[in-house]
Amino acid sequence: MPSSKLRVATTSLAGCFGCHMSLLDIDERLSSLIELVEFDASPLTDHKTPVACDVGLIEGGLCNAENVSTLLLFRRECKVLVAVGACAITGGLPAQRNALDVRDCLESVYLAGVGLEGGTIPRDRELPLLLDKVHPIHDVVNVDFSLPGCPPSADAFWAFFEDIAAGRAPRLGHGLIRYD
Repeated sequence: MPSSKLRVATTSLAGCFGCHMSLLDIDERLSSLIELVEFDASPLTDHKTPVACDVGLIEGGLCNAENVSTLLLFRRECKVLVAVGACAITGGLPAQRNALDVRDCLESVYLAGVGLEGGTIPRDRELPLLLDKVHPIHDVVNVDFSLPGCPPSADAFWAFFEDIAAGRAPRLGHGLIRYD
């Protein structure tokens, strides 16, 4: 018998993982939430790659090529894509590096740091290529909804899931958006 629950996938790009922590702050409502949704890729399942999901929640901005690849995969696999938190929506705190030259940052950290005589900037192909700037996710893909905040509150996540599970466009009432 097919599930009538929404399949939900989540991921974190360049950010602090605070939005995922806020999602988990739903606390005892998690047991009610699993009646509405089935988590695919998420910290609750430890699956990293989504497959054909109804909703994809993306936290964090884009600071490297791996972030872009992950975002493109989520956009392809998720019917509805949600930018979660300030980093996904605006670039957030990681975008503060946008005023700096990436090469200067790397040289400062790897070549000029105390005790780093003869150091080198890592160039291993296992390391993702840094982008010149940190970007919000809407710079690369279409975003269906945004869940603002830094982080969005557990109540905002709950309201979002209630609306989307009921087939309504998510709406956040007064008091559900915060920037702590």
